[in-house]
Parts: sequence; structure tokens; C-alpha cells
Amino acid sequence: MQAEAFAAIERGDYAAAIAAYEKALAENPRDEDARAGLGQVRLLDRVQGLDLQEARAAAAAAPQDVQAQFAVADLDISGGHVEDAFGRLLDLFAALPSDQRALVRERLVELFGLIGADDPRVTAARNRLSSLLF
Repeated sequence: MQAEAFAAIERGDYAAAIAAYEKALAENPRDEDARAGLGQVRLLDRVQGLDLQEARAAAAAAPQDVQAQFAVADLDISGGHVEDAFGRLLDLFAALPSDQRALVRERLVELFGLIGADDPRVTAARNRLSSLLF
């Protein structure tokens, strides 16, 4: 499965790579390499074709637009601005009504997985998310 996913990524076929990783996880849910690969290729798929300036302008114009904030956070993560991405999504989480927070929490958890549980930026963001939840 990994070879199939890598070949798809090389071709720029992120949908096929996602499918290959999902298949690998269906066969072995404990395959951490497949889980990490899936998160990375999903991020690549989401940022493909996004323009950073346009995304930032859209997010600034609509601070509670979840998809607009997701786009900038994804671009920040892909550009190495991890704290900015986490801060943006945590601020969004705090600003939304409780019944609209699930998607933001899910995206945060996905991004935490991309960065790694041992990273201090993840630890700090998880702590803030926990405090916002309770």
C-alpha cells in the first residue's frame, strides 16, 4: 500500500494516495506510517491550488467562516507556521457556539497528529483546547 500511495503522490494524484492509505488503515488500523501518510497527503490535497494572499484575505473578511480559517491554517502548517495555525484554529474554536465546534476540534486533532504528540507546540495547543472544552 505504501508504494501505491507514494506512486500516486509522485503523479500528483492525491485522491489515489488518500485511497491507498485509507485501504492500508482499513487492513491494519495500527499502521502509524499509513496514518501519518494519510494526514500528510490530505494536507497536500487541501492546499493544492490555494493562493496564500487570497486565503488570508477571505479569512480576514470572515473571521468565523470555518472553511476560510481552515484554508489559512493548512497553508500555515504546510509553510512551517505551526503555532500560527494552531492559534488561528483555537481562536476560532473559542469564538464559535458550542454546537459548531466539532469540525474545528477534528481538524486540530488531525493537525496535532501531523506535527507529533511530542512536539511542545502540540502540547501547548492541546492544553489550550482542553481548557476551552471545559
